[in-house]
Order: sequence, then structure tokens, then C-alpha cells
Amino acid sequence: MSPTSFTLLPGRVTLAQWRDIFRGATPTLDPACAAGVAASAATVARIVAKGEPVYGINTGFGKLASVRIPAHDLEKLQRNIVLSHCAGIGEATPVPVTRLMMALKLASLAQGASGIRPATLNLLEAMLVRGVIPVVPAQGSVGASGDLAPLSHMTAVMIGVGEADTPSGRKSALEALASVGLAPVLLGPKEGLALLNGTQFSTAHALAGLFEAERLFQSALLTGALSTDAARGTDAPFDARIHTLRRHKGQIAAAEALRQLLLGSAIRASHLSGDERVQDPYCLRCQPQVMGACLDVLNHAANLLETEANGVSDNPLIFPGQDGAPDDSLSGGNFHAEPVAFAADMMAMAICEIGSLAERRIAMLVDPALSGLPAFLTPKPGLNSGFMIPQVTAAALVSENKQRAYPASVDSIPTSANQEDHVSMAAHGARRLAPMAENAMAVIAIEWLCATQGCDFHAPLKTSAALQQAVNLLRAQVPMLGDDRHMQPDLQAAIGMVRSGALLAALAGVALPGVV
Repeated sequence: MSPTSFTLLPGRVTLAQWRDIFRGATPTLDPACAAGVAASAATVARIVAKGEPVYGINTGFGKLASVRIPAHDLEKLQRNIVLSHCAGIGEATPVPVTRLMMALKLASLAQGASGIRPATLNLLEAMLVRGVIPVVPAQGSVGASGDLAPLSHMTAVMIGVGEADTPSGRKSALEALASVGLAPVLLGPKEGLALLNGTQFSTAHALAGLFEAERLFQSALLTGALSTDAARGTDAPFDARIHTLRRHKGQIAAAEALRQLLLGSAIRASHLSGDERVQDPYCLRCQPQVMGACLDVLNHAANLLETEANGVSDNPLIFPGQDGAPDDSLSGGNFHAEPVAFAADMMAMAICEIGSLAERRIAMLVDPALSGLPAFLTPKPGLNSGFMIPQVTAAALVSENKQRAYPASVDSIPTSANQEDHVSMAAHGARRLAPMAENAMAVIAIEWLCATQGCDFHAPLKTSAALQQAVNLLRAQVPMLGDDRHMQPDLQAAIGMVRSGALLAALAGVALPGVV
């Protein structure tokens, strides 16, 4: 069970902790961050006092960087950048993702390289702790020069503009802050830019996609093993000796999990001898190779995202002078979300493949020529259609995911009058991951229904003790399909248990590989 709260150590936050935040845990900052944050804010104050033009502190932004802003307008400059950049459209970002985005921004700013004042950082932390979650339109970022529009909508609530969700409902920004005893802040030099510049929106969506993909991967291992038993497939292709020779870590781990899931199956034992089939179709036989490759890709994406989540990605970055050296404000490109875009593209391919392989197992199960089971898994084919159309639904979902899996990172469109002439497209590349995972989880749920139905035809023989837990969980809500009935309630029950993690929670005795 995820903790309700924990201390966030900026630069050293684990993927498991980011997952806990996504699932509802509340982080609070390590008090040791305060000194570095204060030193960075003091550096900005010294730079302002010098009066020399420094990008983002006393100049315009983007293509307007050459425009000098007088000292008496610096507060207005920061407010203006927030308001002008609140240009997002579309549906609101889901609250769990926005919370994760806020935590990512908190951890980035707290590393003392952004020039944010302690009071401003404290407000962001207090909003997260007290449940004031800005309403952030999901569309409008190209994933470079930072996730400007989404992060501006977050920042707008901090200055009393926009809307926020609270424990007592959605309210205007001022009402939302007041409802939990908070007040808006007046942004100082550099603060508006520090808050709205960075990759936190893209990274939050990518991390959310990763955590959902992990659940999908593990669920698909379980249902894949169950399909293997339902089709009376062999577990010989999962023999460790095969996979040790190829050496891929994910493949070895997937094969081990499949072996353990099938261990002790009476269905398997009943045809260890006398089965005339020489080989099973790829959707059964090549599960370790396909699923293992997906696991390796997810792990690589996880490493990229863990690094990104612990980094600082706004611009410019503030470096206090040491040992007599001058203070520095360095303008670079850490806001470019190319690592996140690549991670998202890799995960999209893995999610697509997990669902695609599962759909092939469903198609195999409903085909009597391949599975040896009654046509469409119904006792009376012809009079009944059985699982004919759920397989069609699975095929439709897989096809949707194939189209969504096209890489986002290879696209770019110039912005800001060609000043920002190459962008990552990480934001929508990451946003597509959750819908793709939902589609694939629905495919897994359909496989669960089909594989359980297939195992029912082998009664009184039962599958392994581990897999029987999944069978029992489903049968507690969905009885065996005899004559055709209204199918959607069965589908929704199974889908709900896959998406909520109930299917995995029912599994005891077998540890499934994951990324966190």
C-alpha cells in the first residue's frame, strides 16, 4: 500500500516514490533544501541590483529577449508572462497527473538553481499538501521551451487566476486558495519564468504512462499464461535454458514468470504425453521474446524518466558566485524534452505490442482449428456467437493503438517566430500513453474472459494454483458463458478489475517482473 506522505529529496526521488505520488501519496520537501533555495533567490536579487540585462530576469522572453524591462516593471513582467502563456485548450489534465506535475516542479525548483524565493516555493508545496490542484488544459505544449501553457495554468492559480480542484470541489483560484487558508503570491524577478519553464507536464504524463504500462505488462503475463493453459499449450518454450542462451534480461524474466504461473497445472499435466502438436503458434511460444523485449524497453524508458524527473529543466539557471567568482545566470536548453519524447515513443511501441500479442491469443482461442476448443468458446456454436465480437473489439482497440504508436518525436514545427525552431512534441507523445494503456488493458480483460472460459471447458481439470486465483476472481463476478447474454457488463467487470489492479492483487505466490 502506498504511503500517505513522505519526504521528497530533490535529485534523489525514486520511481517508486513518483508512482506513490501518482497513486495519491503526498510529498513534503526536505527542509535541507531551504538554504540552497534562499541562496539562489539572493543571487537573482544581486543580479537585478546590478541593472545589467539578463535574459528572463529583466528582459522579454523568446523572440523578445532583446527587449529590456525597467526595474519598476519586473513584477508586472512576471505576471504578464504567466497570463499570456495561459493558452492551453482541451479537457482538464487528470488530477493525479497534475499532482505529479506539481511534485516534479517542486523537486526541480527546490534544487536551488532556479532563483525562486522560499515563500513562492512554499506556496506550491502547500497547494499540493492541502489539495489545491490547478485545472490545467491538456493541449497546448510542443515539449520545448518548456511545457509553457500547462505550467502557466498551474502557476496562474498561485497568483489567484484560473480554477482549481479542492477537497470541497472546483473553485476559482482565489476561492480555492482561501478555502485551505492560503493566499496568492506576487511573483518576483525570474519566478514566473522558473515556474512555467520546464518539462514537468510532459514528464508527469510519461511517468503516468509508465506506471500504467507496468500494470498492463504484468497483467498480460498472467493472462498469457492462462491462455496457454486454456489452449493446452506447452510450457517447454519457457525453459530457462533457451533464454539464458539469448541473454536478454527481460526475456529471461518473462520466461521465469510464465513458468511459475503455469507450475502445477493439472490441465498441462493431462497432455504431457500423447499430444500430436509439435509447436504452438507464436502468440504462445514467443511470449518470452516479445514480452521480454517490451520489459527491456519499459526499463530503458524508466531510466530516462527517473533521470529527467530528478533534474532541473527551466531556463535560465542561476549559479551563485563561489570564492569571489561572479554570480552567473546561464541560458541553455534544458527545457527541451527530447529525452521524454523518446521515452514516450518507446513506451507507446511496447504498449502497442503487448496488446497486439494478447489479441492474437484471443483470436487463437476462439478459432477451434488452433485451440481445439469449441468455436468462439461457446458450448453451442451457431445458435450462440459466444466470444466472436469481443475478439473484434480487441482487434479494433489494437488497431487504434497501432495508429497512436507512430513516433511523436520525429515531428517538429517551429514556434515563437522561429526562435524556437525545433521542438520535441513530448507533451502529446506522453499524453497518448494513458489512453493507449486503457485500450490495451481492455484487450487483456477480454483475453482474461476468453482464457477463463477456455479453462472451464477442461473441467474437472484445473489450471495452476496461481492462475486459479485469477479464474476464481473473475468467476466471482462473471459466470461461465453458456447461452449468449448481454456481453458488455461482463466486459466492464473484467476491464475494471484489470485497470484497478485487482487482477494482480489476487495473485499470490508468484512475483511478476516490473520496472519499479
